[in-house]
Amino acid sequence: MSDFDKELGHKFDGLRSRYAARDTRMNMVRMVRQGRMQEVFPDMFPAGPLQGGIVANMVDVAAHDLSEVLAPLPSFNCASSRSVSDVARKFAEKRALIVRGYVEHSDVARNMYRAADQYFTYGHVPAIVEVDIEAQLPRITFLDAMGAYPVFDRWGNVKEAFFAHRMSGRDIIAKYPRAASVLRKPGSMNASVDQTEYTVVRYHSASVNKMFLPEKDGFVLDSAPNPVGQCLVEWTIRPSVDGEPRGQFDDVLGVQVAKARMALLALEAANKSVQAPLVLPPDAQELALGPDAVLRTASAEKVRRVPLEVPQSAFAEQGVLDSELRQGSRYPEARTGNVDNSIVTGRGVQALMGGFDTQIRTGQSMFAKTFERLINKALAMDEAIWPNVERTMRGNNDGTPYEIKYKPSKDIKGDHTVDVQYGLMAGLDPNRALVFGLQARGDKL
Repeated sequence: MSDFDKELGHKFDGLRSRYAARDTRMNMVRMVRQGRMQEVFPDMFPAGPLQGGIVANMVDVAAHDLSEVLAPLPSFNCASSRSVSDVARKFAEKRALIVRGYVEHSDVARNMYRAADQYFTYGHVPAIVEVDIEAQLPRITFLDAMGAYPVFDRWGNVKEAFFAHRMSGRDIIAKYPRAASVLRKPGSMNASVDQTEYTVVRYHSASVNKMFLPEKDGFVLDSAPNPVGQCLVEWTIRPSVDGEPRGQFDDVLGVQVAKARMALLALEAANKSVQAPLVLPPDAQELALGPDAVLRTASAEKVRRVPLEVPQSAFAEQGVLDSELRQGSRYPEARTGNVDNSIVTGRGVQALMGGFDTQIRTGQSMFAKTFERLINKALAMDEAIWPNVERTMRGNNDGTPYEIKYKPSKDIKGDHTVDVQYGLMAGLDPNRALVFGLQARGDKL
């Protein structure tokens, strides 16, 4: 085993220690979104069927809504400033069709929903350009933010990236037979495989792509040189005050949990009020229970249940928590349908969006730069690995199906630039897009 492989294991351990606080926040957000709040705050919930809370999980609702608005893809344009002749324009148009083919082949439109969800939930999401050997095309893939550790240069470019996940010894040996030499128990038969789970790490840099086991002194499972000469990983990070990835809901988890706990306490108070003991006057000698029961007493007005005094401030606190949850997560109340103004007016649209549109616009700016770099690397990979392989690319261009044949050395020819733009309607659902379009046409914009 080379010194470089051992050094990778030490570097991975250092990065995991550095991002330990980030991983803790991400794990807490994930458990709250899954409704496992009792695992995050075990002292807040009693054991039982309602230990996960009985109120709407606003963290999960807001995350889904935000991601669904951000997910629609931008437009990809390969026209350059040098497109002054018909030949140059046709070259740029064909390259744009190639780029759209990459996007459709990678199924980015569908995967973008999960990527946008992770962007808001965890504050960052990685993506990579991979080699699709069967299709002989580059493939853009969004990866899981959990267990992802980047190394940036001072300009924010990804120099190296580590991605960790857990696998059992049996699964590792099934995929990488050479791992049997370090994972089998000493003296065991072929059928006896260690079932312990190990951390498997993917490493990507400008020179090499590796997969290794840090718990086995960096034992290399697989390795291949990087033909593109640049790290194929890109990172989309939500802006923060110190550059550390922070999700949209990191600061409101306690509020969501408190809201769920208050609802449980209110339910418990109602249950105790209904099941409170009866107070009877002294002349009532028998107690009949059940529907249509008859109690014989001369003082019927004294028959009552023991009242349970619940201060009104306890119920008012639930409204305060709901307001804090919405403000802390920057999720306007109008998104759930509580709109005072007419949706037909401009003021209605403004009330509907609130501070919501600025978050979407910021996310679009972050993803636009990521897509530019991913497409740049995809074009470079296509030209580096299959320069003289002619292929047929099929796709959809603004609703019109197309089919082209291209050869990277001829139709890409070293030009890896692309312009990514989100339009005015991007991020608007059909209702608001229609209102915006009608208003713009009415003002003759």
